[in-house]
Amino acid sequence: MQEIETFVSHLECSYTGKIYPADRLHGLSEAGKPLLVRYDLEALSQAVTKEDLADRLPEFWRYREFLPIRRAENIVRLGELITPILPAEKLQNQYECGEILIKDEGRLPTGSFKARGLALAVAMAKELGVQRMAMPTNGNAGAALAAYCSAADIETYVFCPEDTPRVNIEEIAFQGAKTFLANGYINDCGKIVGEGKEIMNWFDASTLKEPYRIEGKKTMGLELAEQLDWELPDVILYPTGGGTGLIGMWKAFQELEAIGWIGSKRPRMVAVQAEGCAPIVKAFDEGTRHAEPWKDAHTIASGIRVPAAVGDFLILDAVRESDGFAVAVSDEDIDAAHKECAKTEGILLCPEGAATLAALKQELKSGRIRADENVMLFNCATGLKYPMESEHHNIDLNKPIDYDFIRDC
Repeated sequence: MQEIETFVSHLECSYTGKIYPADRLHGLSEAGKPLLVRYDLEALSQAVTKEDLADRLPEFWRYREFLPIRRAENIVRLGELITPILPAEKLQNQYECGEILIKDEGRLPTGSFKARGLALAVAMAKELGVQRMAMPTNGNAGAALAAYCSAADIETYVFCPEDTPRVNIEEIAFQGAKTFLANGYINDCGKIVGEGKEIMNWFDASTLKEPYRIEGKKTMGLELAEQLDWELPDVILYPTGGGTGLIGMWKAFQELEAIGWIGSKRPRMVAVQAEGCAPIVKAFDEGTRHAEPWKDAHTIASGIRVPAAVGDFLILDAVRESDGFAVAVSDEDIDAAHKECAKTEGILLCPEGAATLAALKQELKSGRIRADENVMLFNCATGLKYPMESEHHNIDLNKPIDYDFIRDC
């Protein structure tokens, strides 16, 4: 007996359109492309209203009709609250532009938006009988997988590039995952996971290599639409590595329009990457639908250091269909934006979130973002996980306090 009323009809290959049955364990499609969950949207529209949401808990499980979970017992809750949208009014005045809003995903469990995707992926894995999961990660996704799998009693293996931020490595291991560091990039770690599936009998939870992380990330689009009273921003700037969230939000907007909750207006989707790893930007500029793997990838924003994205065509499709674009920013500009937001607004971004602010500044100057457009920036993780340069001074309590020195600092 179903404990949650769900409306999943089937899974669909995002590339060929081939249909796959729901409620079975799937990875990629036969074409090697991501599978998308499809719903009976007409039935869904009759089962829930906007007003129904107001009576539910302020968590992303409030959108349960839009999600594939069938049994409540398989939901693992770690406190998936509705994340706040913060106005950046000082920066708006400084830049002389339209409204700047920041969706602060760092408030989620494990401190990042990866909790959305992994909460759904782990719940569905539990529902479908998975006992062991594995993934490659640049940090935050591995931490989320470790936490949710520990709560769900699923064994976890996580593989990180050896230069993954230390706090992420420690977080992953401390929360119960068997953790390994490899002298390569995230795609190299992905090969370890893929090649070990039969040997280790684990389920590959890599980005877009299973159908359900995207459904979790979809809740970002549902959530911001509800928070903005079902009016979408003019522009969304999204830090893009694997791009699951950008793809998920685009899917959410399509589903919301199909059930009549929003109109046809869409935000211009802007995929933000770092100059040291910008395969999506290169493909966008060259007019191709697929991105070539990026060589010698490097950036201080490790979360978007993804040399090859399996969902590249889905990212590029959404960007182009929305009349958006892909843009790369320098590490120097990321660093400057990181400091500027902290000192001006009191909002501590992660480097990937700072990349979206750097992109906004850059593209306001170029004219690709107009001064009359309102924009939504995504801060995808708490800034507390990342290094922060600081200037401070010492006081010797064995001597008189020199307040002139303190004043002049």
